[in-house]
Amino acid sequence: MSMLLFTGFVVLTVAAYLATRRIFLAYKYPLLNPVFLSTLLIIAALKAGGYTLAEYQPAKEAMTLLLGPATVALALPLYNNRGVLRNHALPVLAGVCAGCLSTIAAALVAGRLLGVAKGVLLSLGPKSVTVPIAVEISRIAGGEPTLTAAFVVATGMIGSILGPVTLSLLRVKNPIARGLALGTISHGQGTAVALLEGETAGAMGGVAMAIAAVFTALIAPYYLPLFLG
Repeated sequence: MSMLLFTGFVVLTVAAYLATRRIFLAYKYPLLNPVFLSTLLIIAALKAGGYTLAEYQPAKEAMTLLLGPATVALALPLYNNRGVLRNHALPVLAGVCAGCLSTIAAALVAGRLLGVAKGVLLSLGPKSVTVPIAVEISRIAGGEPTLTAAFVVATGMIGSILGPVTLSLLRVKNPIARGLALGTISHGQGTAVALLEGETAGAMGGVAMAIAAVFTALIAPYYLPLFLG
């Protein structure tokens, strides 16, 4: 890949995200979620230019390296809201743990009712935690890591689109509750949407994402078999 093409793909991706973020903040419509809409724009641009996913891959991998620093940067809003976390430590911990248990149970029970194969269920179980941890949980449990990664991405996308509007329909207005819910059900993508709502919601989303990852990793080997018979 030429440096010009590489730079063009990076510029395309950043521009698509900035444009769709601005649209989302202006209209706040669920399907205008920046991650979802920018993905569609990038796919359309690649198709229009006759480029393949393989050609786009190097630029994607370079930008993915920024996920680490971006995750660490969540410490800033968390630090700014440390008093909120300190005052609500027990409810936060209990809420996230309950959310982890219920989201795994809901997915696996629904899968069993639909007759989904055991291997797919094992891959589906850890869908609500970040990809690196979910993939390892799936591998240890006997699932398919690649399938798990796809489930994680789909969960994050759906949760970040429908999560905020569902919370609003349920009249959940507290930024702490909204951030925790979004971070628990849709990991990084949910946290990104929570940050768009405000620093407090974003900080709580980051806390929820971290707690959910650790808690799910600890309980998954014992919890998943309960639903598989």
